[in-house]
Amino acid sequence: MPGQRRVTMPDVAREAGVSAMTVSYAFNHPQRVAEATRRRVLDAAERLGYSGPHPGARSLRRGRTGTLGVVLGEHLTYAFDDPQATQFLGGVSSVCVEHELGLTLLPVTGGPSDAARIREAAVDALILWTSADDDPVLDAVLQRGLPAVVHGGPAREGLGLIGIDDRAAARAVGAAAFTGARAPAVLSFPTGRDRQPRLLRGPAPDAARFSVTRHRLQGYADAASAAGLDWARIPVLVLARNDRAEAEAATQRLLQDSETPVDAIAAMSDELALGALAAAHRLDRSIPAQLAVTGWDDTPAAAAAGLTTIAQSLRHQGELCARSVIEPGAAPAQAQNAPVWQLVHRASTHGSPPADDVSRAH
Repeated sequence: MPGQRRVTMPDVAREAGVSAMTVSYAFNHPQRVAEATRRRVLDAAERLGYSGPHPGARSLRRGRTGTLGVVLGEHLTYAFDDPQATQFLGGVSSVCVEHELGLTLLPVTGGPSDAARIREAAVDALILWTSADDDPVLDAVLQRGLPAVVHGGPAREGLGLIGIDDRAAARAVGAAAFTGARAPAVLSFPTGRDRQPRLLRGPAPDAARFSVTRHRLQGYADAASAAGLDWARIPVLVLARNDRAEAEAATQRLLQDSETPVDAIAAMSDELALGALAAAHRLDRSIPAQLAVTGWDDTPAAAAAGLTTIAQSLRHQGELCARSVIEPGAAPAQAQNAPVWQLVHRASTHGSPPADDVSRAH
């Protein structure tokens, strides 16, 4: 009713004759409260008309919400615009369908409301899609005490971690890109939460706050060293997002402005690589005679473009993430199905056959 005072958790505590912490546990962590005490708290809450600390409280009376949460680490549109994100979410949703669970997407905007959004989400478990080392949402997830896993990193105590060996894969695809190159370059994902595009020369990989970016830079640096190239001189174009149009514009500037003609580009995704190929075609650069290009993910568009790339199943990784928090007892079986990657050789790099050649599997 208008003007009626809102019932609070301490009101319920007084009515039930328990502490406010016990009320919180009764709603959020029922396993920590004796069943008789929990029932007394829920009965008191019902008498006072208290619906719980968040929108899922009514479902939590049964000890669960029936919903899995995915923290995107990006704006909400990313889930629908990015091909790799849609593949990953497809794998997550397939497990949700199997277990008759709902799916809640929790976007990260970089603003102060991010952590609160995670803390208040009515979910039973959480999956994080690749976060930065210093992202406060990691602490918010840990504070929930729910089953949680991170895809791609970073590794944090108390959180599961699922992903491929990005450094080893980057070393392999970097070797394919840099073979015979004298002036290679890298198209990189963001290095920090500011997501500012910039041109760096041989950046220290450890300075990147996103673990996926960091590990791939480490692998590219390994490949450059093995090819006798000076990593400190290699331009790394850091982009704001995984966007083909942004990559095309940045690559065109790089190819036009570089004093030494860039003759190879290792891109951290197929979307970025396809943007680089578009820029090369616009400037009439022959692939791979004048410019070798590699990608990452092995999308259908990459195959159609003859792109040498890293093949991985993000759908499978999405399934593994979902099962790790929904079916914790299945963890040993999952270890046998750990994410794998393959280097697929195609015509966009030197010495590659015209047909797909999967040269290494991990």
